[in-house]
Amino acid sequence: MNDILNVRELRGLDIANRYTIKQENGTWFVPSTSGKSERYKVDLSKQKCSCPDFEIRRQKCKHIFAAEFSFEHDFLGELTSQEVVIPQTYIPPRKTYAQDWIAYDKAQTCEKSEFQYLLAELCKGVGEPSQEKGRPRLPLEDMIFSCVYKVYSTFSLRRFHTDLNEAHIKGFLLRPPHYKSISRYFGMEILTPYLKMLIEESSLPLVEIEKHFAVDASGLSTSQGFTWLHAKYTEPRLINKKDWLKIHICCGTKTNIISAVEVTERHEADSNYFETLVKDTVQNFEIVEVSADKGYLSKANLRTAIDNNAIPYIAWKANSRATNKEGNHLWNKLYHYYALNQEKFLEHYHRRSNVETAFFMIKAKFGGALRSKTRTAQINEALCKILAHNICVLIQSICELGIKAEFWKEIV
Repeated sequence: MNDILNVRELRGLDIANRYTIKQENGTWFVPSTSGKSERYKVDLSKQKCSCPDFEIRRQKCKHIFAAEFSFEHDFLGELTSQEVVIPQTYIPPRKTYAQDWIAYDKAQTCEKSEFQYLLAELCKGVGEPSQEKGRPRLPLEDMIFSCVYKVYSTFSLRRFHTDLNEAHIKGFLLRPPHYKSISRYFGMEILTPYLKMLIEESSLPLVEIEKHFAVDASGLSTSQGFTWLHAKYTEPRLINKKDWLKIHICCGTKTNIISAVEVTERHEADSNYFETLVKDTVQNFEIVEVSADKGYLSKANLRTAIDNNAIPYIAWKANSRATNKEGNHLWNKLYHYYALNQEKFLEHYHRRSNVETAFFMIKAKFGGALRSKTRTAQINEALCKILAHNICVLIQSICELGIKAEFWKEIV
């Protein structure tokens, strides 16, 4: 064994020491270390692995090293009667990043009051739709404020009433609406375009800061399950699952601000929304780079990024190749850049991990499930989570980067 081991070899050694690696018919099954129950398939004869790291780099990953160490351990164990112990080697600590704790503490301690203020400022640009007949409606600004603030609080509608009364006393509401009125407004289709408009507006204070973006999608489960007949006879894997919606986002990789969002049904393909998200973002932001996982790899998406003056860092698949087909010039050019500059490509591509951070922030803070019953209300609730996330990002950016959050400049 070499005295000097690279990082992946050291991690492979750690896996071999800590986990049980099974071998069946020449295939080694190496467990994932990310907390998942997934196992990656390793073929030592072909030096191949099914993990994403190998598919991108096409070089030996930690799982191949782990399988080799395990094979060596088992092979030597058969030759001798003595127990062979894999040597313990120093594993370098995982790289960490500095945290501005003073700014973080300040943002967290004043977040709730700042959230109400920024949300009220955003809602001032909503206006009031005309009404020709019927009972006078509640002010739309107040209802949007109440819906988003309710999602931020994570309380039930009844327990949230105290927070509404406090917001009314502070002057953020004309009058606190009844909890049943808030529930009814969640289910109104008129709310959806307004929420999207507010999400876009809430991202604008960071226009000068965000230049690199990432696109991805994630699911939000609902309170409703699948019918027993559908789960048993059509899709048996869904028998113990809840229904869910997909949120497709374009996210800044520095602050995790969300510049564009689409909410769709659960089986909608991620790749189909790349163009929409990029075009919505480029209306307000200058995009230098856009990254995405291999689910978004297509000639159309690569062209979309280039047409919007952004360099695409989209992960290539294991079977991706340059071809002589007509119209493949851009595809071939970008593939050759990746093949000849993998390390440099990966440095840019790994900015994409920040979009996973954005999803984690949303689900950890506001919950990964939707409480609403109807589809329209679920879509509006999902958009409220995105808007609440953006406002929290703004509060952190105000404390850490010193930005000024001003809205509706064009109107003023």
